[in-house]
Amino acid sequence: MSLINSGIDNVRIFELPCGIWADGAYIGSPRTALVMWRSAWEGKYYQVYVNGKYAGATVDDQQRQMIVQIPTSFESPVRIEVFAVEPEHSVIDLSSEVKSSPGQSGRVRIDMLRGQCLPIGATARIYFDKGTGEIDYNEMINGSPIRIWPSCQDKAGFGMSTFGAGDFGYDSAAAVGFGRGCFAHGQFGLDADTMKWTSPALYAGNYKFAVKVVDKAGNESNSSETGQVTVIPAPRPAEQISISSFDKQTNELVFAIS
Repeated sequence: MSLINSGIDNVRIFELPCGIWADGAYIGSPRTALVMWRSAWEGKYYQVYVNGKYAGATVDDQQRQMIVQIPTSFESPVRIEVFAVEPEHSVIDLSSEVKSSPGQSGRVRIDMLRGQCLPIGATARIYFDKGTGEIDYNEMINGSPIRIWPSCQDKAGFGMSTFGAGDFGYDSAAAVGFGRGCFAHGQFGLDADTMKWTSPALYAGNYKFAVKVVDKAGNESNSSETGQVTVIPAPRPAEQISISSFDKQTNELVFAIS
């Protein structure tokens, strides 16, 4: 593992002002934040990840702060993490090594491999167990079927036609593995790219999902089921913190959070 999460502490995130009034009050700058930290490392560079995605890296081993772009959301908090890396790894996106919190947004993402064996006009239908442990195949969770090939060109040849009748990965414009999908995960290592689907917001609980593929004639494939997925929705972030009271005798400060 290239990312080092030990030896880094006192991580602080500050809102940046984009305007200051005469009385000292300010207007926060949207979608940006200043991240500062302390580190016990010498000779290391640092990378910052926002919600598990690479947000930037330091330019030398002395830098201990960085301005990053952040999403704005009233439904879930933003997770910002700082890691130490070797200098030669500083500009490499290592987000695949970042462990995401399960069900942080209260949603589940399903990745599906799309291969050339799937016909034009086929659709994917996604079902789930509604937390009961038994998948309900009478009602799709995705509302309407997902088109496997949104356009004919996706399953065409290199000349945007049906070039090549074989199934070696060279008979598609998607080039299945040539930059549009999941390289080396399909048959012969080239003939599959990735479809992604994200569920609606779910309540906390354990869920199972299943996918069926249906062709234009209505023929259904066997279902492909997932294992049990634990969903833990993130708490709604506090919008305002104010001082409710302070007891001098006990030195106790009480905050009001709304």
